[in-house]
Amino acid sequence: MNDRLVQPPRRQRSPLPVRDGLTATRARLPEDAAAMTAGEFVGHLITTQRRRHPLDDAAALQARFDAGEVVDRRGHPFSFSSPVAPGEDVFFYRTPAPEEPVPYDIDILHRDDDLLVADKPPFLATMPRGKHITETLTVRLRRSLDLPDLVPAHRLDRFTSGVILCTLRPEIRGAYQRLFAERRVEKTYEAIADHEPSLFPGTVWRSRMEKIPGEIQGRIIDGEPNAITLLADVTPLNPAEQRELEAVHGPLPPQARYILHPETGRTHQLRLHMWAAGVPILGDNIYPRIHTEEEEDMSRPLHLISTGLSFEDPLTGEPREFTVPRRLFHGRR
Repeated sequence: MNDRLVQPPRRQRSPLPVRDGLTATRARLPEDAAAMTAGEFVGHLITTQRRRHPLDDAAALQARFDAGEVVDRRGHPFSFSSPVAPGEDVFFYRTPAPEEPVPYDIDILHRDDDLLVADKPPFLATMPRGKHITETLTVRLRRSLDLPDLVPAHRLDRFTSGVILCTLRPEIRGAYQRLFAERRVEKTYEAIADHEPSLFPGTVWRSRMEKIPGEIQGRIIDGEPNAITLLADVTPLNPAEQRELEAVHGPLPPQARYILHPETGRTHQLRLHMWAAGVPILGDNIYPRIHTEEEEDMSRPLHLISTGLSFEDPLTGEPREFTVPRRLFHGRR
């Protein structure tokens, strides 16, 4: 038995509230597993997780049950010795392992009763996943603004910065998530890379991209295009901007700002298209070479910024547009 087998789809709203920015874990004992007690099941999940908090020991496990924080789908608490039947769901709080703080603030661009639009810094994951749990935009905003129902309507990868739209009420979440799923949002990105005079505004890159789960890099393969990007503009950087970049990255060839409009949303689409065009994005730690964790330097970001989102609001029908100011760096330590 492992975590991959016991994590069911998240369809039911958790009977446990969001706590300290974190949603409770939902785990299901596999149908073909032998019955076991709730203590055995939750203890197995905790001891076999890849990144475990050093203080999440047997005493911490028992404390969950003593506090009534291990429950079934109806919210009824399990005792440590309560049997869990195959196919039954158990909800409980994991204790995240310590994480390296991301040394950037999250700027708020807009907030109303339904939406919060943030300017996500680089190195901050959008949603909790893998080893990035508390150092994520979702958890940090829930904690700092006391917004337990905040959920992003879409994602930016951990290294990309810029505009990201979050919903604040569960009942309207699906309407905004569908905007992105159905490609009804116009997105604008800015990337910094070597200036290549042969690349002209109006160029459209059409490729078939594939990314195999578990592999870090995606790739372009033969076949019907599933990734389309418009290169809208190319502008050489001025001398002051070039010097600012070189103060962080060291000597560089002449750099340019590339304005990109992705029509599709494949994983790493813009990074792959820029690399394939011969101009990998400055600061990219995956293309052309995968960098190790030890090489990660949060003072040297990926220069790919989501600078704008525009769409027709699904609730009001009114046009909405959110942008971030032009910049080379999100911020400094």
